[in-house]
Amino acid sequence: MITAQRVGVALIITFLLLGQGGVAGAHSELLSSDPAAGATVSTSPARVALTFIQEIQPGFSVVTVIAPDGAQLQTGAPAEDGATVSTAVRSLPVTGDYTIGYRVLSADSHPIEGTVSFTFAGPPTAPAAAPSASSGRPAPTPAALPATPGGPDSGTPVWPWLLAVAVLLTAGVAAALRFGRAP
Repeated sequence: MITAQRVGVALIITFLLLGQGGVAGAHSELLSSDPAAGATVSTSPARVALTFIQEIQPGFSVVTVIAPDGAQLQTGAPAEDGATVSTAVRSLPVTGDYTIGYRVLSADSHPIEGTVSFTFAGPPTAPAAAPSASSGRPAPTPAALPATPGGPDSGTPVWPWLLAVAVLLTAGVAAALRFGRAP
């Protein structure tokens, strides 16, 4: 015979297991940038930096800095330090709007990509020599970054599936307790 105590224990265990999945739904996102999004700068930055709300997995980051004429100005590989990714930048050659494109992999293996724009209003500078091509291929532009199969706002959320599993698990436990008595 099924007792209220057994059903209560089964429900408590189920809800405790469900509570463990809540943290996995939080993905990292961009917290700030230097130069800041929408900022107007009067001097050419030597580096651009992007800070996220979670640490970034090293070795998977791509950061591009695109000039108004489409030229790429980043030099070398991006440097990852905890939740911050940065890259060196050649002198900004003309005044206008610049775009920082990024694609990183957060600590929970979720790809994060986007763009940040800023305006350079300082005196034009002479372009620096192009960096040596160590890989033999140009760095990808934000438009050339491969599309991800899902982003933070795409597809079906996970929680309905977890809820369905919990309901089925609870029903299965209740049925086993009710009908699984020993002869």
